[in-house]
Amino acid sequence: MFPRGAALPRGAALPRRAALAALAAVALAACGRRAPEARGGARVVSLSPSTTEAVCAIGAGAALVGRSRHCDHPPEVLRLPSVGGYADPSIEAIIALSPTLVVGARGPAGPALEEALRGHGIATCFPETESLAQIEEMLAELGRRLDAAPGAEQAIARIRARRQEVEQAVKGRPRVRVALLFDTSPIFAAGPGSFADELLRLAGGENAIARGGAYPSISVEHLLALDPDVLLDGTAGADGADGADPTRTQGAPRLAVLRDAPGWRSLRAVREGRVRPLRTDAVLRPGPRIGDGLAEVARALHGDALSLSGAAAAPAARGGGAGLAPSSPAGAP
Repeated sequence: MFPRGAALPRGAALPRRAALAALAAVALAACGRRAPEARGGARVVSLSPSTTEAVCAIGAGAALVGRSRHCDHPPEVLRLPSVGGYADPSIEAIIALSPTLVVGARGPAGPALEEALRGHGIATCFPETESLAQIEEMLAELGRRLDAAPGAEQAIARIRARRQEVEQAVKGRPRVRVALLFDTSPIFAAGPGSFADELLRLAGGENAIARGGAYPSISVEHLLALDPDVLLDGTAGADGADGADPTRTQGAPRLAVLRDAPGWRSLRAVREGRVRPLRTDAVLRPGPRIGDGLAEVARALHGDALSLSGAAAAPAARGGGAGLAPSSPAGAP
């Protein structure tokens, strides 16, 4: 995903309680100061894969009535009607589903989309998710809004347990200088201030991309000058032509077919066989599976022999995380 704001610097001298309060205030501002939606009456349209997964993971999947064309997990959501893409959702299609709440990542559509929806009396929630702390707060806020706080707590606990497991597994290992690429034409990479940059650090890596924003576009020549030890290939299915989220992975990795291309074949990581494909889209979605994404990054950097438990989907909370509401508006045939 493209830049959506940066988290507080890790070294900032801010007391823990004050930091948590500030984070909660940011979430409230992003999601609006409205009363929680009643579980039985909520009708939710989700415009990003991460928020669709989040609604299901906290046990509120039965409230979903619409999704973006890129939402594909859990598989049950594919039965829902699509309202467009990450950057080009259809306001008309959304309104036709009579939602009480529209959720999504803070993407290219920007404030204009939120204003249009609110103009039709539809509540919105487009939180920042550029750090693990913000991802956790997004889950907590959706739990409050959808009367699913226990499920949100479970999903957050699972992320924290996975993070602790990974940090323990990589403790004492040499840090690996790495670049994570989302696309190749042009090259988009994970930069400072992104949740992917935080994953690299927590997994025992050192991001070779140290400036240029959260998702900079760089040249092959720049990549050659950076000379990372490892390239993480997150390019499978990247498709900027239709305005899609560049951090989704469906299809074949592009770096696999560029190894003999001019410039690419000169990269040390390519020559020495250290191009590692990311085998799960959990790495690239700032949602409830981000802990499994962190584990995948750690394995890619340090090898499959790293002592980690197997990845699994976030557990559904009581209330039916996988259950989906009928797609037609209330009272429609």
